[in-house]
Amino acid sequence: MNFAKKSLGQNFLIDKNIINKIIDLTTIGSRDIIEIGPGEGALTEEILKRNPRSITVIEKDNKLAEKLKIKYHKNNLVKIYNADILQFNIEKIISRRSAIFGNLPYNISSQILVSILRVKKWPPKFNDLIFMFQKELGEKIIGSYPSLHYGRLSILVKYRFNILKKFLVSPNCFLPKPKINSMVIHFQPKKKIPFNIKKIENLEKVTNILFSNKRKMVNKNLKKLLNDSEIKEISDLKVSLRPSELRPEIFYKITEIFERK
Repeated sequence: MNFAKKSLGQNFLIDKNIINKIIDLTTIGSRDIIEIGPGEGALTEEILKRNPRSITVIEKDNKLAEKLKIKYHKNNLVKIYNADILQFNIEKIISRRSAIFGNLPYNISSQILVSILRVKKWPPKFNDLIFMFQKELGEKIIGSYPSLHYGRLSILVKYRFNILKKFLVSPNCFLPKPKINSMVIHFQPKKKIPFNIKKIENLEKVTNILFSNKRKMVNKNLKKLLNDSEIKEISDLKVSLRPSELRPEIFYKITEIFERK
């Protein structure tokens, strides 16, 4: 029986070829695996065949979580949390070399990604993050400068992550079928970052303010963040440009200066 709820943005992955293609993106053996939004456990089942040290799943839907608890009640490798990932402290379950998987609910997938970006200790203990998104959102995440999809989300994500691989997934691989294509993206945390932003939330604030008027020059909004002398410190900043015309490094420099206040 299919338990998908439209209100939770649920579309269950049922294609075994795609499931294995996702798992093949990293090694599983002897590692602690975390899965967000396991649904009916299709990915969980295949991960278990590859001998993880443990697998922890976080499922918001009460019925699905109960179904998984019944299915795996005799399996000591599986731990199930019936919880909302956006209210859950994922740092408490991340161990050294963890891998995190997620076929994310489309309606909150960007929020989940940003919540992972906000992990306080960086580089984090996990080595791999493999998430599925709507294709349109995936393009915004991987958008490179300069491109149509470049923007706030890609600037945030690429500050802390390298993007290793991506591939598209057809609606035919899900039940119920979504109306759009999906995209799987494999992220790895950057070990060294050539900027010293103390709080990722400040980069969120900077990008939010500067992209609040996408079609206008950044000059006016920039003054909400920095004074004239601080702006002059960024020698390669042209205030006559639109936010989408600024390289990511400019946003990182602005955030560094903003944090001095």
